[in-house]
Amino acid sequence: MIKTPKNTTYQRNTKNGKIQCQLKWRADFGMTKTKAYHKAQIFVDSEVLRLNDPLTPMRSKELIRSVMRATDVGSGLVEYRTPYARYHYYGKLMVGRAPKRLTNKTMTYQGAPQRGPKWFERMKVQHKKDILKGAGKIASK
Repeated sequence: MIKTPKNTTYQRNTKNGKIQCQLKWRADFGMTKTKAYHKAQIFVDSEVLRLNDPLTPMRSKELIRSVMRATDVGSGLVEYRTPYARYHYYGKLMVGRAPKRLTNKTMTYQGAPQRGPKWFERMKVQHKKDILKGAGKIASK
C-alpha cells in the first residue's frame, strides 16, 4: 500500500527575504496509486501467463495447468508447481529414483518447435517492452 505523504512546508531565507512554499498531497493519492499499480501487476501477470503458454513444454499440459492453479494473478509471482517443472525449465535430463541426479544431457521436446527450456527468459526477449509499455499505461491512470 502506498501511503499518502504528509503535507510539507518548506522555508528558505534569502538576502531578499523569506521564501515559503507548501506541498499538499491529495488525500486519496496513496489509495489511487495503489489501485493503479495493482491493476498494472494484474496485467503483467496475465501477459506472462498468456505469452509463456506457447513456449512452455507440453506433453500432457499438466505443467501449463499447474501455473494456472498456483498463480495468484496480481501477486507478482508466477509459479509452475509440478515435481518436474524445474528440470524442464533448465532443460537438463534428470535420472534415477528420488532424489534424481542431474546430467549434462540436454532434454529434447516434442510438438511445436518453440516449446522448450527457459520459456520465461525467451518470452521476455520477445515481449518485455510491450509488457512494460502496457503496465506503464495502466499505472499512470
